[in-house]
Amino acid sequence: MEKKQEFQPYIPASKITPELTVTSVIMGVLLAVVFGAANAYLGLRVGMTVSASIPAAVIAMGVIRVIMRKNSILESNIVQTIGSAGESLAAGAIFTLPALFLWARDGVMEKPNLLEITLIALIGGLLGVFFMVPLRNALIVREHGVLPYPEGQACAEVMLAGEEGGANASSVFAGMGFAAFFKFLIDGLKVVPGEVTLSGTAKTYPGAIGTQIYPAVMSVGYICGPRISSYMFAGGVISWLVLIPMIVIFGSSLTLYPGAAPIGEIFAESGASGIWSTYIRYIGAGALAAGGVISLVKSLPLIVRTFRDAVKGLSAGGKGGTARTAQDLSMKLVLLSILVLTLAVWLIPAIPVSLVGAIIVVIFGFFFATVSSRMVGLVGSSNNPVSGMAIATLLIATLILKLTGEAGASGMQAAIAIGSIICIVAAISGDTSQDLKTGYLLGATPKKQQIGEIIGVIASALAIGATLYLLDSAWGFGTQELGAPQATLMKMVIEGIMNGNLPWGLILIGVFLAVVVELIGIPVLPFAIGVYLPVQLNACIMVGGLIRLFFDRMKESERKKSVISNGVLFCSGMIAGEGLVGILLAILAVFNVSSLLNLSGILNLPEWAANTGSLVVFALIILCLLKFSVWKKQPKEMQAKETKQ
Repeated sequence: MEKKQEFQPYIPASKITPELTVTSVIMGVLLAVVFGAANAYLGLRVGMTVSASIPAAVIAMGVIRVIMRKNSILESNIVQTIGSAGESLAAGAIFTLPALFLWARDGVMEKPNLLEITLIALIGGLLGVFFMVPLRNALIVREHGVLPYPEGQACAEVMLAGEEGGANASSVFAGMGFAAFFKFLIDGLKVVPGEVTLSGTAKTYPGAIGTQIYPAVMSVGYICGPRISSYMFAGGVISWLVLIPMIVIFGSSLTLYPGAAPIGEIFAESGASGIWSTYIRYIGAGALAAGGVISLVKSLPLIVRTFRDAVKGLSAGGKGGTARTAQDLSMKLVLLSILVLTLAVWLIPAIPVSLVGAIIVVIFGFFFATVSSRMVGLVGSSNNPVSGMAIATLLIATLILKLTGEAGASGMQAAIAIGSIICIVAAISGDTSQDLKTGYLLGATPKKQQIGEIIGVIASALAIGATLYLLDSAWGFGTQELGAPQATLMKMVIEGIMNGNLPWGLILIGVFLAVVVELIGIPVLPFAIGVYLPVQLNACIMVGGLIRLFFDRMKESERKKSVISNGVLFCSGMIAGEGLVGILLAILAVFNVSSLLNLSGILNLPEWAANTGSLVVFALIILCLLKFSVWKKQPKEMQAKETKQ
């Protein structure tokens, strides 16, 4: 039997090049703080953050290669590793911690102090990194070729294109340029809406279908491929074309849980999206929780083997015969750090969590670190629903706290602290796995990347508290300027359990929907993500998946490989370009410049014209992908090969 060929990274294990240098650390820390602050604002405004790995890599390449004239791809990789930690930590923090500010405004409790926010963010971030260390071999090495890690792969492609130059670089940087232009057109100038939706009426068919038109979202679908894209889209179809119409048709005069408006009123005021945000998110949270449990059970043999191998390597300490590209942080250090952090959650007075809460943090932290790391391997960090994981955690944690006697304001404060730590763990472990995938492809030293992640977590944790205080002082959470949608939902979940009015029926619908999907052989996590996320996002991903399907079905040849490869490079560039402009727009919004760029009020297009414009822009994005893949001029050598065949 032929032995499977071992993967060879760009920089071989035998070669030593600069990685964790003073330059890379300083640049990475600066980017971690900037990206963390920008994404905190963006997430509180629109409920989503943008991945910072690729923008950080592009900036690092620009400074290190162009300005400093150094040829060190692994040094640039450390910059993006540290820098991206800021975005991930911010995402975990803003989806949960603003609930404390909302309760303070309601007079339920005092406003959290900076020390409390910083410690929660720091402990969650460090646990996210340490939980991922023993999982690296299982998820990144052993499942190479199985889990695509689209943004990790895209980040590596961007850096390799900058390193090698030539035709590859032209595809990547063309994608960056076009995506930057379209993103600025859509979200900066607001010439056309970012999504198109076709909705029915309550009397006919109260469903909805549509698509976003963002280049990066479509690119994720192309890189993930048609199978994963179709599972996600199927979940969205179930939500928006089956569940929402059923809820409206059969229950227009009902309220499915205390505190909610009648279904008919919600639909009349907000349409299908109002039903989705009020009801379907609970079903999606239940499906995600069940999908996470199923995923963990199926992964247990692999996880056990990974830990067994890691324990065997304790005596070697990650040195000796271990190749440079296989060196992780010492398992002794990792286990000791997890123990110390767990005790810190319990014993530090500034963190309002009891021993029971600390145990919940460790159990759910490792669980969601595993699930998150696998999930971003499927759909990318930008579509990693950490808020859904936080909801699942809050459901169980709040219930346990209530049963053990921790109720009222103190119980609510403890629940949100636990949920915040878990949410940050999920975000950071997902980001760490993407970064380690990039490093695996490039030939980085895992241990140095893990140290880089720790540095990034510390820097961004020190900054996130001041950022939240600044934003709350400027506009206040829950206002029109800073809606904080996820944190508002977390607050509602905790209050629902503590007051005994949580819609368990909706959550159990999601649980059993996930079980049925698993029984018929469909991977449950991508489907559950599809149920939880808006159908417009899933549809945009599906468009990218369909384009990839078209390429995959081309006749087997060198040209087919070239077309698919050029498509991956161009899509990698589009993810980078949109990410960079997303950061720029977030910074402009902080300085109140974005309102000056908004042309939607001046143009004042009727709805049909605006939607037509959006579809035209989306068609242009697709044509750009085709131009730089299937219609790209082939090198003369390849043309000669095709002629011979």
